[in-house]
Amino acid sequence: MPEPILSVQNLVKHFPVRQGVLFKRTVGHVKAVDGVSFELQPGETLGVVGESGCGKSTLAQVLMRLEEPTAGAATFEGRDIFKLRGGELRRMRREIQIVLQDPYTSLNPRMTVGDIVGEPFEIHTEVAPKGSRPKKVQELLEVVGLNPEHINRYPHQFSGGQRQRIGIARALALRPKVIICDEPVSALDVSIQAQVMNLLGDLQTEFGLSYVFIAHDLSVVRHLATRVAVMYLGKIVEIGTEDEIYERPSHPYTQALLSAVPVADPEVRGQRQIIRLEGDPPSPLDPPSGCRFRTRCWKAQDICATEEPPLQPRTDGHLSACHFAEVRSVVP
Repeated sequence: MPEPILSVQNLVKHFPVRQGVLFKRTVGHVKAVDGVSFELQPGETLGVVGESGCGKSTLAQVLMRLEEPTAGAATFEGRDIFKLRGGELRRMRREIQIVLQDPYTSLNPRMTVGDIVGEPFEIHTEVAPKGSRPKKVQELLEVVGLNPEHINRYPHQFSGGQRQRIGIARALALRPKVIICDEPVSALDVSIQAQVMNLLGDLQTEFGLSYVFIAHDLSVVRHLATRVAVMYLGKIVEIGTEDEIYERPSHPYTQALLSAVPVADPEVRGQRQIIRLEGDPPSPLDPPSGCRFRTRCWKAQDICATEEPPLQPRTDGHLSACHFAEVRSVVP
């Protein structure tokens, strides 16, 4: 195996909860990300899935250094991301870019498309001389399937799918090696989702990109991901190849998620057993002891409350954090 381009070890991000008007005291911590580890290989797509509030977007923000970690480490091509400062951090930012979730609020409505896509060149002036920037912006627009002649238009003159293409063009401007996609298609219509996903796949092939693809829709992730990590309440509970997660899931939470994926064929839909979870997800302010999923799990036993299951190889070999992991085919 080649050396991973991005390696994350025991990453933790806790947000303090404070009370009081004048003398604010910390009364607890929201454990948004609580010990996440994974590796991303060159040219690979790692899908990160889970329900809302599990810590996916916080993970993206910490990896981009938009939030500082509470603990843990992340290395990009051997360099510790969280120890970089000044010029080194600035150079690293060229290599890791992000595509945000909402194409309607992630673009400045007062800037033209040319200014938005060309803004990275204003910050990293060494990438493109000033005179060549308009041409480079037009080339980027053409790469993502937009008309280069629309360089002087404003975001409100484009549809949602076109705006997301503009965001992708902006992320490509500095020729990064890793792009973090934070639910890039969740705000789009289904037909537009497919177009954007196909575009991301084509760009990955053309430029050799590596993706961390965050989503809550498992069917979307399957279209693009090489490997999939399933998050629950700040932790990864199962990680494996696309086939391992979708065809042979071993963690009860993964099985419940897969059973909820809509199926178009009514005959296949009737063959599937729906797994209904009882209760609501616990608060990340006070997660359960032991296994965090135990309060909603039909397999929970006494050991689940006292011992946290490690993320390790189970049953067929891929990693799962469950004392009673068992492969179960959910999607017929």
